[in-house]
Amino acid sequence: MVDAAGTALGSEAARRLRQLGSVEFGPGLSDAEFAAAEAEFGFVFADDHRAFLTAGLPLWARGHCDHPDRVSWGWPNWRELQSETLREQVSWPTESALEEIGAGHWPEGWGRRPADPAAVLDKARGRLAQVPRMVPVYAHRYLPAGHGSSGNPVLSIHRLTDIIVYGPDLAEYVGREFRDTPATVRFWGDYV
Repeated sequence: MVDAAGTALGSEAARRLRQLGSVEFGPGLSDAEFAAAEAEFGFVFADDHRAFLTAGLPLWARGHCDHPDRVSWGWPNWRELQSETLREQVSWPTESALEEIGAGHWPEGWGRRPADPAAVLDKARGRLAQVPRMVPVYAHRYLPAGHGSSGNPVLSIHRLTDIIVYGPDLAEYVGREFRDTPATVRFWGDYV
């Protein structure tokens, strides 16, 4: 059963995004489509994320989906499960973490770094399998997976060592990302 607070939060996020008028929407995902995506990628959507995508599948945001950086993929199309773009977007947090760990970064709390490079990546994969999977919301913005969870912050994940909070929850994130609060600082606001 989906949490009522999570449903309310996801529905509010969808309402805010629709109200801004900058995003095109397709029909919301069905239970069968959620099940197919979850089986394909091995995670379960958080309750607020599920409610958001049930209200409508965001497809495009003018001026936001055309960034040349490959980690800025736009809205994930959960109806195209075999899409290479979707696969890259889903795997980005783990793949970028493994890349940085392989290049020398070692997270605090993981104990001693193995000397053997193959052992480093094996241990990292094992550790990453124990933490919440990150599920793309938009571009390189992610929410943790998990049935029965909601209200988590939306994280912007460029790299393992470049993660920031983009919104304290999904509804607040939508307003920040798509600007329902205009930047009114002369000159500088033009570049926000």
